[in-house]
Parts: sequence; structure tokens; C-alpha cells
Amino acid sequence: MDTLLLKIRIAILWIFMAVAMSASMIIWFMGPGAIDEIMSGIAEGMQINTGLLLFFLLFWLIPLVMAFLSVTLKEGANRKINIIIAIIFLIFYIGHLFRHLTLGPLPLEHLVMCVLTILLPALIFWYAWKWPKQKA
Repeated sequence: MDTLLLKIRIAILWIFMAVAMSASMIIWFMGPGAIDEIMSGIAEGMQINTGLLLFFLLFWLIPLVMAFLSVTLKEGANRKINIIIAIIFLIFYIGHLFRHLTLGPLPLEHLVMCVLTILLPALIFWYAWKWPKQKA
């Protein structure tokens, strides 16, 4: 596969990840009691504070920055950073899914979003892992 095409595919997957995060938050806001929970200063059982808001912000910004880096970095660095960041996202979102499953039944729309946020970094990892060898 041409490396430019590969870079574009990975960048699109990162953009898809940021959009999926936005959709996930919107779906969560529409759930029963979500607005009341936020008004009380709690989000998914965690106290809303500056640290939590920055943490949420990073899960939108990192995919967008990675989309840019995926089309601008040279092949070696590109492959490595995509593998590392995709693994971090995979670990986080697998943990996120298990945390939700241990709290009780998960509504179908949340389950779909959890699976999607695991599938996307898995695809990014796969594409970066299969990056063609550089010719000397």
C-alpha cells in the first residue's frame, strides 16, 4: 500500500475517533438523569473539576492532533507514535467498557459506542503495525 494512502487512512480513523467521542458524549447527555447528574457536579460517578474536564478534553484533542501528525510525520516516527497512542487508547477504552459492564447493564447505544471506541484504535494499531518496510 502506498504510504500516503496509509497516512490518510490512519488520519481519517483518528478524526473518526474524535467524532465518535463527540457522539458518545451527546448520546450520554440525552440519557435519563444525565443533565441532573451534571448539574450536581458529577459525571459518570466522578466529581467534575478542572482536572476531569482537561482529561475529557485530551480525548478529543489527541485524536485530532494525531490526525495531523499522521499525514505530516515521516514514516518511522509516524508508525511508532500511532502504535503507542493507539495502544494507550485501546487500554483505556477496554477498561472503560469493563468499568461500565461491572456497574450493571449497559444500554445498547452505550455498548455500541464502547465497542466503536475500541475498534477504531485497534484499526489504527493494525494499519501502523502493517506499515510497509522502508527501502534503503
